[in-house]
Amino acid sequence: MTDKVTRATRRAAATRASIVEAAEELLAEGGPSALTLEAVAERADVAMQTVYNRVGGRSAVLIAVAERALEDNRQYMDAAYATPGTPQERIRAAAAAYARFATERPHQFRLLADPPDEPTALEHVADLVEEQNAKLAEALSDGIADGSIAPDIDPHTAATALWATMNGLLSLSWRADRLRAEPGQLDAIIATAEAMTFHGLIRPRPTTAP
Repeated sequence: MTDKVTRATRRAAATRASIVEAAEELLAEGGPSALTLEAVAERADVAMQTVYNRVGGRSAVLIAVAERALEDNRQYMDAAYATPGTPQERIRAAAAAYARFATERPHQFRLLADPPDEPTALEHVADLVEEQNAKLAEALSDGIADGSIAPDIDPHTAATALWATMNGLLSLSWRADRLRAEPGQLDAIIATAEAMTFHGLIRPRPTTAP
């Protein structure tokens, strides 16, 4: 009996995963308007009732897709923040991990950067952003404490600014016009933004001797 229950549980989990994956693909291809339960059932090759049974209605499907993206993103970012090193090295590692997530999981990144208009999904995404930005703020605070980062910034405000900047930079990869940044170009743009962040853009004017 236990073996039968275990097999049934595994099959149910596999079916649910295929449904969520199908929904994720539809979102990536056509945006939220493409995500209908009929389309999800057809893409996953299951009956409509199976979608309801394993995941739920459209809102539940959206939430399930967002939660999978959240968990994958958390794995990337947690590993980066756990890397030993100076505050600046941890911040650079986090930026690299975020860019890697966007490159390796573009559909999931876009979902998190531009989440669907579904209240529960939006709350989940906001929770993750706040969780990860708090870790970035902690690294900034450590840098202020050891003198490697300017003391006149608010760590939490700076963390939000850096997160928003990275989202803007990475979104260049999905533009449909000639301003779209290909992988090599995007790497150079991110490296330039990173250099500006750590070293500044404005050079001090030389003082004139009296």
